[in-house]
Amino acid sequence: MEKRPVAYQIYSAREDAAKDLDAVLGALKGMGYDGVEFAGFYGNTAEQVKALLDKHGLKAISSHVPFVQIESDMFGVIAYHKAIGCEYIAVPYLDDKTRPGAPGFAHALQVIYKFAGLMKEAGMTLLYHNHDFEFVSLSGQYGLDFLYDAVPADLLKTELDVCWVKYAGVNPADYIRKYAGRCPVVHLKDFVGRKQDGSTPYALIGLDENEKKDTQAFEFRPFGYGCQNVEEVVEAGIESGAKWFIIEQDMSIGRTPLEAAEMSIGTLKKIGLK
Repeated sequence: MEKRPVAYQIYSAREDAAKDLDAVLGALKGMGYDGVEFAGFYGNTAEQVKALLDKHGLKAISSHVPFVQIESDMFGVIAYHKAIGCEYIAVPYLDDKTRPGAPGFAHALQVIYKFAGLMKEAGMTLLYHNHDFEFVSLSGQYGLDFLYDAVPADLLKTELDVCWVKYAGVNPADYIRKYAGRCPVVHLKDFVGRKQDGSTPYALIGLDENEKKDTQAFEFRPFGYGCQNVEEVVEAGIESGAKWFIIEQDMSIGRTPLEAAEMSIGTLKKIGLK
């Protein structure tokens, strides 16, 4: 199997990172990770983050930035990420007022289009990171496909999250191949089970604790320890032009997030990606 660099979504170890980002970065480097994807910076300046990355020999390959922050401060977001050497920024989530099929979706597309253009001018690339709700039908196609049709491929690339693709009932490998040449970054995430109470199993930044419900049968797992066809997904990514794979695990049960991170990259070493 062809080698590819692997990054880790820091949100997966958010509590540890909030206490000691330096230690988390050092641990990830020791496991064999090549880079990280951020979802917030824990009060650090761009200069402080860049210094920590340089210290540990890690690249900030990508960053999840809330849609409302993008909309309110496009130039500030770009400047911060440019300063830490970040190549990609991802729209990580659209709320129920702005997602496909919602009244604000057209406005969201306008914001994404504008921000993607500014990023391109800055020598960076915008990604869109999906959940399962984008797989609703919209004008005869999935909402996610509608979004990618609405914003040109030279402006917006995919960051397909294979957990949510599979959870939506779509084969992740097939869907990655559908966007061959447009998928520079692939999110590797594994799980078992499905929700049984009608609630959604997201661990989202800013979600009200009172709105979180018991996960019941659903559980996030280290990559390779759930229901994903590991080699099929990774091979599809390589064939389709993925430059980076990113490990993400929204919640770790029965082990620490960093223990889970080591298990996930261990899977990628076993199949020869690392």
